[in-house]
Amino acid sequence: QVQLVESGGGLVQPGGSLRLSCVASGVTLSSRSVAWFRQAPGKEREAVSAISRSAGSTYYADSVKGRFTISGENLKNTVYLQMNNLKLEDPAVYYCATGPRVASYGAYWKDSSRYNYWGQGTQVTVSL
Repeated sequence: QVQLVESGGGLVQPGGSLRLSCVASGVTLSSRSVAWFRQAPGKEREAVSAISRSAGSTYYADSVKGRFTISGENLKNTVYLQMNNLKLEDPAVYYCATGPRVASYGAYWKDSSRYNYWGQGTQVTVSL
C-alpha cells in the first residue's frame, strides 16, 4: 500500500521559513516524479514545484522561484520543500504527489493527472 505523509506546515509571519516533508512508504520516490501542489480556499490547485531525481531536474512555478527549493533524501525516502521568504499569497494546503517517471517531465510537471498517489496535505499559514 502506497502512502505519502506530509508534515512541516504551520503558522509563520511574512518573510519566515518552513520546510515541508513528504515521507513515502510502498513506493521509492527517487525513481519517480514527485511534485508539491497547493490549494487555497476558493482557488484551484496549483503546481508549486517538482523533482525528477533520476533526471536530475527540478521545476518551480514562477511565483515561488528563488524562494522555494525542492530536494530529496534517498535513505529516508523523503522529498522536502524548503520555503523561504514566505508571502501573504503563499497560504494554502500543500500536497505532495508522486507519479511514474516520464520523458519530457518538464512539459508535464504541472499536470495533476500525471500523479497517481497523493498525500493528505499540510496547512501553511502566513499571517502578520
